[in-house]
This record gives sequence, structure tokens and C-alpha cells, in this order.
Amino acid sequence: MIDHLPQRGTMLTTQAIFDRYQEVRVRFPQVVARTQTVDIHSLLDIASDVDAFVFDAFGVLNVGETLIPGADDRLDQLRARGCAIRILTNAASYDRSGAIAKFKRLGLRVKDDEIITSREAALLHLTTGHWGVITADIDTLDDLPDSATRLGDTSDAYDAVDHFLFLSTADWTPARQDMLMAAMQRRPRDILIGNADLAAPRDDGFSVEPGHFGHLIADRFPDHVRFFGKPFPEVYDLIEASLPGVSSDRIAMCGDTLHTDILGAAARGWRTVLVTQDGLFAGYDTQLFSKQSRLYADWRLDRI
Repeated sequence: MIDHLPQRGTMLTTQAIFDRYQEVRVRFPQVVARTQTVDIHSLLDIASDVDAFVFDAFGVLNVGETLIPGADDRLDQLRARGCAIRILTNAASYDRSGAIAKFKRLGLRVKDDEIITSREAALLHLTTGHWGVITADIDTLDDLPDSATRLGDTSDAYDAVDHFLFLSTADWTPARQDMLMAAMQRRPRDILIGNADLAAPRDDGFSVEPGHFGHLIADRFPDHVRFFGKPFPEVYDLIEASLPGVSSDRIAMCGDTLHTDILGAAARGWRTVLVTQDGLFAGYDTQLFSKQSRLYADWRLDRI
């Protein structure tokens, strides 16, 4: 179990991330396990079987701030074959305009309405009251209620709010996590986790994401934590609403993580594609992890 704040790099490993996903899997949607995966060369091999491709970002389209070679061209080729394209990211550090700008900055030729984030799903479930927000210092909070307060290093601020919204770990520290846990201990309140990922691949290793801290809190206060993003259902509602007339078995989720991308989409009745070269399982035989977790994608390939 990851029980502290690791730094990027070797301290946070693929095996540790996978093991923690297994530990908290009881909180995930239930799914009927497949028993095998078919290897393909590229997404063009299955384009005739799919009406809409939904892409995870980190490890599939980009690693950190670097576009994976050929990802932009593949999206263009799929569009040319009549396939709808959506990007579904658990990254919640940016508001909608910031997320759109990031993907365009990477060089992806995407339309604004092709991008859906877990932050959007979380914000749809804010209730009345004073929200304490955990996010990057550069986040303008423009898409949040006026009553929202950015939480930092003042412990009294944690006690003053009615609910918590956890969007980003960019400026999160062990001391701040201790203040959050202490505030929950004194007065348990609802906390929405806007990014369900435990970790994300970066140029220099893995970053620790809000889902990691959310599950530590849920270990102690299970009735007060709600997660948004893959594998939880609200983001799939948003994707399907944007694809009227497309049946679930004609949607394919392309991702690098078994417990978020593959499990969540399979539970929804979508087809699934595990992408292996650049994400969580880079350098590993994914069959070993699939066997242990009993999570098999419909298809598997190195890069899209």
C-alpha cells in the first residue's frame, strides 16, 4: 500500500500502483471478467467494428507534456474512416478551457466538444455550502462557486468549510494531507475526488494523483468520499450523452490502465483497448497483470 507522498520516479512503481488498485477495487463498479485479449497492430485494424473511439490521455496520447509520436495522425485517420473521437481524461487540474488549451498545445487536432474531463463530472455534483478546494495554486477557480475557498497551509480553513473538493495534487504536501485528515477526524464531511487515478505517467516517472489520497481518506471515512472519473459512471454518462445513437458495444475505450480505463468501460458495456508501450505498464508483460486482476481488454496494442 502507498501510505505516504512519494516523489516522481522510482519510489512509485508499476507494481505498487497495481497492488493498491487491487486493494481498493471493492469500491469500483462490478464487471464480468473476460478471459483473453486479442493483439492488434493499430486501431485501424478494428475501425470497422467501432463507431466511436474514446481515448485516455496520459500514456495513450501523451506522456506528461510530450505528445506520443503518431497519435495526432491516428486520430485524423480514424475520423477519415467515419469514427467519432472523444478524449476522456481524469486530469482535473484545469478548468474546461485549460484542458482544451493543453491538448491543442500538445499538437492534437481536436474539437472542443471532443474533450470531456472528470472535473466536469465532479462539478455537476456540487451542492450548496462552503467548499474547500484542493487544487493547483495556478487554478483560477473560475468554474467554481463564489463560496469556494482554496485550501493551503492554514489549518483553521479546513475546519471552516462544509465540504471538500480534491482536484489536483500539484501543490499538495504531507502536512496539508495531515491537516485534511485531522479536520475529517474532528468533523467528518463529504469529499469529492475529482480525479480517481492513483498515479499518472510523466516524463520522469509517475506523479501521485488525487485518487491516491482519496482512497486513504476512504479507508477511514468510507461513507464520506465520492470519486469521479474512470472507472466511475458519471464520466461515461457525459460521453454517451455526446454520442446520441451510438450503441455501447460500438464504443471503444483506449487506455493504459486496467483498473480505470478497461474496468470502467467494460462495466459500461463498451469495447476496450489496452495500450501498453508508454503508460502504466511500459516495459512489462501486461498478461501477467491481467491474469492476476482477471481484467482483460478486448484488444491490446503497443501504440494506437
